[in-house]
Amino acid sequence: MDSATRQQRIVQRLRETERLEVADLALELDTSEVTVRRDLDALASAGALRRVHGGAVSLLLRGEELPFALREIESTPAKERIAQTVAGLLSDGEAVIVDSGTTGLAIARALVGRRLTVVPLSIPAAHVLSASASTTLKVPGGTSRFGEGSLVGPMAEASLRSLRVDTAIISCCGLSPTDGVTAYDDVEAATKRAAMSSARRTILVGEAAKFSRTALAVVCEVTDFDVLVTDPDAPADAVAQIRQAGVDVLGV
Repeated sequence: MDSATRQQRIVQRLRETERLEVADLALELDTSEVTVRRDLDALASAGALRRVHGGAVSLLLRGEELPFALREIESTPAKERIAQTVAGLLSDGEAVIVDSGTTGLAIARALVGRRLTVVPLSIPAAHVLSASASTTLKVPGGTSRFGEGSLVGPMAEASLRSLRVDTAIISCCGLSPTDGVTAYDDVEAATKRAAMSSARRTILVGEAAKFSRTALAVVCEVTDFDVLVTDPDAPADAVAQIRQAGVDVLGV
């Protein structure tokens, strides 16, 4: 088991219990206590836990968004497949909004080298795309959320309202046919809506884990999107319901 998988397992356990013991984790993960201590130290640096003698105490609040560094290692293969699929849906010459978040960052990486005009809604995505000579980069204004680098708020919304793009690629914190598309931050939800209103086509991206989560702020209904790109582990009943409502669902 690699370090990213172990740390994901530890984070899952932190959602279930307030304290974890090194010895118990070593048995559960079939690894050494030295390796578990290194993983706990890495997660402590990311803000997920506090190290105590013999183990760790959770710092994750129920329903709270995971730190960006932890989300970046969560469902990484699925995010990369989603990113490559989304890149394949875009034609050279398009103007595209790429949303913030770890999936948005994966998509930005997949677009490097493409002949596109890209409006990134995060500083990390802008940094990745700035190295591409063939990409025209349009960076909106806005407030950067600490720890996330996402660009949100009235300045970002005004910038987006002044544009008309071919495609908006929107990430989410949770999605379901009943609760819709949700985000942890209401200001970020408003920025996503502004991005969608500026686009002729909207693509929602979210790996299977997003179907089991509902965050605080409602962005919109899932049916407001033209395409949903997810992975094969997404719940079949929810996928069928979304398809029946007229959304093109791609499980990759």
